[in-house]
Amino acid sequence: MWMVIADTHDNIESLKKAIKLAKEHYVDTIFHCGDIISPFTAKLLTEFDGEIFVVAGNNDGEKIMLKRILGESFFIGPVEITHRGKRIALMHEPFALKSLKDIDYIFYGHTHNMDIRPGKPFIVNPGEACGYLTGKETCLLLNELNDEYKILEL
Repeated sequence: MWMVIADTHDNIESLKKAIKLAKEHYVDTIFHCGDIISPFTAKLLTEFDGEIFVVAGNNDGEKIMLKRILGESFFIGPVEITHRGKRIALMHEPFALKSLKDIDYIFYGHTHNMDIRPGKPFIVNPGEACGYLTGKETCLLLNELNDEYKILEL
């Protein structure tokens, strides 16, 4: 099970809830689509027992410290990764979504608006985890084996 989350914007309580929900739902991988913001918030992600992949957002400061804390799981995006045999485009801002070829998933953030388009590629913007613009703190659970998904409110 995977979790896709974006735009935490230093909302520590929301990120704590997301990590707790990840453990409760047997999530083994978290994909964060940018705008963590501060290194102290990034440290929370390192408490997750599974794998994490994080792409920098336009509001992320201290990218050097974020890289130092998150290590090889932190990317300046957009980036293409292969995870469990699936090709994933991970980005903050939605660049050229329709032009990406031979990709299984596109995960992005930035807009703070949920965008879920099953298919090939399966496109996901999980909305905002911070809740600052929409009033809803959300993330998405995705079963990569059958593409079933569930939206979680934090």
